Amino acid sequence: MRDDRFNRIQRLVGSTSLEQLQNSSVTVFGIGGVGGYAVEALVRGGVGKLTLVDPDIVSATNINRQIHALVTTLGQPKVTVMAERCRAINPEVKIVTHHAPYRSETSVAFLLPEFDYVLDCIDNITDKLHLLQSCQQRRLPVISSMGAANKLDPTQIKVADISATKKCRLARTIRKELRKRGIEKDIKVVYSTEEFHPLTGSDAAERNPILGSSSYLPPLFGLTMAGVVIQDLIGEIN
Repeated sequence: MRDDRFNRIQRLVGSTSLEQLQNSSVTVFGIGGVGGYAVEALVRGGVGKLTLVDPDIVSATNINRQIHALVTTLGQPKVTVMAERCRAINPEVKIVTHHAPYRSETSVAFLLPEFDYVLDCIDNITDKLHLLQSCQQRRLPVISSMGAANKLDPTQIKVADISATKKCRLARTIRKELRKRGIEKDIKVVYSTEEFHPLTGSDAAERNPILGSSSYLPPLFGLTMAGVVIQDLIGEIN
């Protein structure tokens, strides 16, 4: 039987570009609402090798926005569930999983020189900054997700260099902290220009409240990231 899994992407980009995607190695740090959908789009887009890094297990609060979060997957490591999903899409995909957090002390083991692209979908600001700085020092192409929480409008999602971001609280913090590390630009990000929605109810009075998330904004951030990566890998973005 002929394998038509990637017939439509091949019709769009050509056999040479598809082969390039199949020979590409991409790593995703953070397999949550953003990272999970990015992985989904990458494997369906023909990327041949994926490394997934995340310390968490699937919980009930993930179900509203994370592609691997189902009643049947509760309590399982996110990287394991996502790897199984990838293999169900393409049994030939090569998957490496790390059920562990990205930390400064693990960066040497996790950031390998053969990676063609790195996706930063980490929530922790300290780890995020270290990952971005490490990628730039190692000259690894990277795209980073900014804040998708407490926002509702999908039409305000943008892709830009970190130096050009506007109206995003997380991007402002990351931009400021990167500048302290001598990094002004050349880090691609996905962000939203929508104003931050204030929390409602009793949670609003908490010092460090858990932010709200829609069912579609984090996935759209992840899909956008995957789209940029695929275009970059086949040379469609200047």
